[in-house]
Amino acid sequence: MKVKEIIKVLDQITGGRVVTDTSDIFTDKNPFVVMKSSDIPGKSVVETPGLVFGDPEAEVHKVAVTMTLTEGNIELAGATGVDAIVAHHPIADAANSGGVTLKNYLGLYNIAVFELHEAFHGLHPGISYIHGHRAFRVDIRYGGIPGNIMYVGKALDDVRTLGDMLSRLNRMMDMEKELEIMGKEKSILGCGEIMDSATAVGGEIYLGMPDSPVNTILHIFPHTGFTAEHLAKAKNEHPEIDTVLATISRVKRDSELVKKAEELRLNFICGNSHALEIFENGLPLAYALRHYLPEDVEIVIFRERITSTPLSKFGSKDIQEYAKYITENYLINR
Repeated sequence: MKVKEIIKVLDQITGGRVVTDTSDIFTDKNPFVVMKSSDIPGKSVVETPGLVFGDPEAEVHKVAVTMTLTEGNIELAGATGVDAIVAHHPIADAANSGGVTLKNYLGLYNIAVFELHEAFHGLHPGISYIHGHRAFRVDIRYGGIPGNIMYVGKALDDVRTLGDMLSRLNRMMDMEKELEIMGKEKSILGCGEIMDSATAVGGEIYLGMPDSPVNTILHIFPHTGFTAEHLAKAKNEHPEIDTVLATISRVKRDSELVKKAEELRLNFICGNSHALEIFENGLPLAYALRHYLPEDVEIVIFRERITSTPLSKFGSKDIQEYAKYITENYLINR
């Protein structure tokens, strides 16, 4: 198996959305080549679904699927014999490689990297299914904004209330085991204040009660730019909507989106956070690769779990003394 063959496989999985000719990056031929910018000088990035770095002729024996490429991913790949990393999110030079150039870091370990992101969005109904509805409308550019994803769906037969949605989500995510892992880590480290990205942001009802009926769901992703005005517009387009579901990111209880939902007499529930997208998008992608790649190509999943620990309880006594020594002798301007 060669890197160039993985390009073809990803293009097949996405239905022809991958960049197979780099000259297409500088044209309007591929609508999934998108610039993302907050107008912060020098910080924009162009999504280029497909091969970002690597020799097309290089052999591949082990592939890792990840959400966001980081230096941690690169080091783990280098240490475990991974030849290629398929990342969901867009990749930017230095930003995704520990502050050094992708060429130097990835070239050191002979790792090829691919990205998909918008080219993968909208291909499957996974996130709606996980949260208990079947989308009958999917718009990945709602309001003309690339990446502003909106689903409208009907609740599945076994999901009749907001409580049913939460129960289904916790079961899908095996949240009981995640909480057990977090509990053991707290016990082993002797620190009850540790929190992690898998359990700190769980499903939560903002408007409504666990027994509030659910039928038609407006599924939104607040971090993509979905506004209160978009919510009102969607409700006007689909008057039958009774519930707003926010996933991947969420809003504060006093946000304009929640206020608008309350004004429109809608339920409002928050589901999975971005920290769990590896299950929603990464796992199906990995199984799709498994289907197309030869059996002798190993596939692994890189999951990042972030923890939060109080400063005074982070690390060993020796490393804490080291940090204090460095701070007192080099980082305090006297």
